[in-house]
Amino acid sequence: MIDGIHNLPQRPDPILRVVPAPADINSNGHIFGGWVLSQMDIAGGIVAARIAQGPTATVAIEAMEFIAPILLRDIISVYAHLERRGRTSMGIRIEVIATRDQGETEVKVTEGLFTFVALDANHRPRPLPPA
Repeated sequence: MIDGIHNLPQRPDPILRVVPAPADINSNGHIFGGWVLSQMDIAGGIVAARIAQGPTATVAIEAMEFIAPILLRDIISVYAHLERRGRTSMGIRIEVIATRDQGETEVKVTEGLFTFVALDANHRPRPLPPA
């Protein structure tokens, strides 16, 4: 059964798969939004570095939306793909799916568009390599 998601497209393997720890929980019994954001940034950075063939930095988070809470014992899968490409920057679409109930339920918990810029040796923007 899939809650909150209908007609799911076939997804590639996640960039990250993580289980939140008890230290990541807030007073409401949900996982801190900042923890989720950091996992998304890690996954987006992996994809951006592959595309840039080198170091990148997060420069913006656009259209971030928390859809449902993440619960303790959820398994979090973070998916990321290139959505747009510029001269030095790229937009990486990141989606987080929580698997719960021993794998019986999947819930889309958040998504966002993160902008990364390719960096040179002096930590300045550099052109992306050809696609």
